[in-house]
Amino acid sequence: MNTSLRNTARTLGAGLRALLVLSVICGVLYPLSVTGVAQALFSGKANGSEISDASGRTVGSSLIGQTYDLPKRSPDEAAKPDLRWFQPRPSNGLGSNGVNLRYSLILSGATNRSADNAELITWVTEAKAAVVADNSTPSYKVRPEEVPADAVTSSGSGLDPNISPAYAKLQINRVAERNGLPVRQVAELVAEHTEGRTLGFMGEPRVNVLELNTALKDVRKG
Repeated sequence: MNTSLRNTARTLGAGLRALLVLSVICGVLYPLSVTGVAQALFSGKANGSEISDASGRTVGSSLIGQTYDLPKRSPDEAAKPDLRWFQPRPSNGLGSNGVNLRYSLILSGATNRSADNAELITWVTEAKAAVVADNSTPSYKVRPEEVPADAVTSSGSGLDPNISPAYAKLQINRVAERNGLPVRQVAELVAEHTEGRTLGFMGEPRVNVLELNTALKDVRKG
């Protein structure tokens, strides 16, 4: 009996020592070392890829999209885009913001509808008509065939922060007119915020909408 108790006590003691050592290594030392390396080498990404405006205020993350809508006069009112800003891909997953100062995430996910789904076709048709109407100005008329796919379809996650350079260029004249800015100045902003393929061959060229609108906001204030 005594031998059995001693063996049990020895086993429990070894287990507790192993628990303590592994807790220190895996729960303290390893997280601290990984956090230290991340902060030293990739501080921006480790802190959420935050984007700040000229005043230093954090306005969001470059990894998650936002919508740019007019304030609702009532909770039941349908959201309407604020056409002073570059608009992102259509998505129910994006939360709204108060002109880049805050945003609330609603949900993430795709429509899961097939290409021949009648409801999806209606959404895309209506979205294309809205893009044509919203972005046509007295001096610049948008043709339906100029509307790129990402202007009328959401991404798989519904949180895509980027749009294609084609969709960004389509919005230049409207943004310039709504903000009283020269078209060339707005076009230069788009060019400055257009990124190429990752490592030159992965993905597609893209424009981060939050970064672009943050730069536009700074120009407007200037």
